[in-house]
Amino acid sequence: MVFDLLLQCLLMRFLAVILVQLLVLSGLASAATLEKLSLEEMIQKSTEIVSGTVTGSSTLQRGPVIYTRYRIRVSDQWKGAPAKELEVHVPGGKLGSLSQTFSGAPRLQEGTEYVFFLWSSRSGLTQVIGLSQGLFGLKRESSGEITLIRQASGEMMLDSSGRLVEDTPVSMRLREMVDRIHRTLAGGTQR
Repeated sequence: MVFDLLLQCLLMRFLAVILVQLLVLSGLASAATLEKLSLEEMIQKSTEIVSGTVTGSSTLQRGPVIYTRYRIRVSDQWKGAPAKELEVHVPGGKLGSLSQTFSGAPRLQEGTEYVFFLWSSRSGLTQVIGLSQGLFGLKRESSGEITLIRQASGEMMLDSSGRLVEDTPVSMRLREMVDRIHRTLAGGTQR
């Protein structure tokens, strides 16, 4: 009887330790590690750079991953084939009773205008480069000037050599970014 009670107590303790380890591992598994990209790297690696307004969304599943597909009405384009509309796919979303979230994936709002740095995957899906790194909100100043804003990502980031780095927020005038896009694409860079 005492032996059974002792064995049961040890088993419960073992199961509690396993449960805690699983919870810790599941938390780590949901975190993203991103390579920090400079503006010049995003310009060079992007297949398209556009500004546009989100006009709607839907979801689809490709293999085990659910994507939210956003329809974008393009207002300006600085790189890529001319288009009036684009579809941008962001990992995560709700499809029927299934729901997925991906750490570091941006969330877009219908009716909101953004600047998108996009890339097309081998499967043909057009996505924001560097997850949220390639998405900038637009803020119209009272002077009429447009400022691009991106909050710092809370995700773990590494530089190209694998060292841990911290992301920083970005705030830049649209005309400055357009100038840097043109200079980088012409072969000259500026930091």
